[in-house]
Amino acid sequence: MADQQALDEVVRFTSELIRIDTTNRGGGDCRERPAAEYAAGQLAGAGLEPVLLERTEGRTNVVARVEGTDPAADALLVHGHLDVVPAQAADWSVDPFSGEIRDGVVWGRGAVDMKNMDAMILAVVRSWAREGFRPRRDVVVAFTADEEDSAEDGSGFLADRHPELFEGCTEGVSESGAFTFHDGSGRQIYPIAAGERGTGWLRLSTRGRAGHGSKVNRENAVTRLAAAITRIGEHQWPLRLTPTVRAALTELAALYGLDADLDDVDGLLAKLGPAAALVEATVRNSANPTVLNAGYKVNVIPGEAHAHVDGRYLAGFEDEFRATLDELTGPDVDWTFHHREVALQAPVDAPVFAAMRAAVEEFAPEGHVVPYCMSGGTDAKQFSRLGITGYGFAPLKLPEGFDYQALFHGVDERVPVEALHFGVNVLDRFLRTA
Repeated sequence: MADQQALDEVVRFTSELIRIDTTNRGGGDCRERPAAEYAAGQLAGAGLEPVLLERTEGRTNVVARVEGTDPAADALLVHGHLDVVPAQAADWSVDPFSGEIRDGVVWGRGAVDMKNMDAMILAVVRSWAREGFRPRRDVVVAFTADEEDSAEDGSGFLADRHPELFEGCTEGVSESGAFTFHDGSGRQIYPIAAGERGTGWLRLSTRGRAGHGSKVNRENAVTRLAAAITRIGEHQWPLRLTPTVRAALTELAALYGLDADLDDVDGLLAKLGPAAALVEATVRNSANPTVLNAGYKVNVIPGEAHAHVDGRYLAGFEDEFRATLDELTGPDVDWTFHHREVALQAPVDAPVFAAMRAAVEEFAPEGHVVPYCMSGGTDAKQFSRLGITGYGFAPLKLPEGFDYQALFHGVDERVPVEALHFGVNVLDRFLRTA
């Protein structure tokens, strides 16, 4: 169990990191360096030698290695991103960059995504230095830039340009897993991510015949694009199960005493009640139109129109995703990947998953650990280029009624102090035994 100083530090570090505004507005509009220097300072205080790396000035990453006792053992990567999504202060109950601690809760942008985990990592590593403890395997710590956009200045840059810093790493853990999911009937479920859907952000474009808005125009670019967007938005994607999702459904069915009928997944999801939310977004590919751009005057038919679509595909089903988009867009609309990253799949029967499960169960014996697949993506995608298998493991014990998922990129983002204490203890236990 982590010492009292670690429990105090995780709260302070979370608050102080929140106060460093690292808003990522996309297109390079972000500066993570102050937060990176803060993290590097805390790592140096633990006797480590952090390296600060930039592809673009101000877009700073931090990497350090804790040497293990067994040089023959594979290394483990623990990573968190330093940037956050924008926050509109007028919508919040507090200043989103105040890091205010009130009534046992830390408030601010990044409290759950993911400066809380950054703080946990720092607190654990520093507690080890005080104790003189070394883990069995090397632990590589990385704090990245640009996760909330393309990751080109962050994990992508590190994986492509500095692979030597991750030598020996075979597995990695980061955000979006091991949090308390209350099912409304008294059960506490702790989903640990063992997969991610792939990212396919698309740009659609079409050309037509420009003309006067009062004239008949059978080659209207807006009409063509709108028709394609409607087909995409209304498409019913077929059921597709990956090994991780199969494991999630099987374990959830067992938890609820149900027959794991994977030939009737929609029926099974209906029986799972609120717990279906852990799975239902990952049993299919998806494509959601998000941006439309066309025209400049009400009485002018434009000659071209554009749109963006947020596409996600399951591991093994990217080809089907591409073929379906070809069909849905039709002959008059072209599409390209604006941003593409691979889907991930991680084994749930691996020793590292067992170690994560055991760590959660030690501090939450009433909880039920299950694997799940993330509907979105993390920096694990970029690190997978180095052969690193990624899991989502940022432990938090949350009270009933605390809507963790809604606070990701949401208003009044916050995290309970007790959740941070739980996270430090579980992360410490896992890293000692993995």
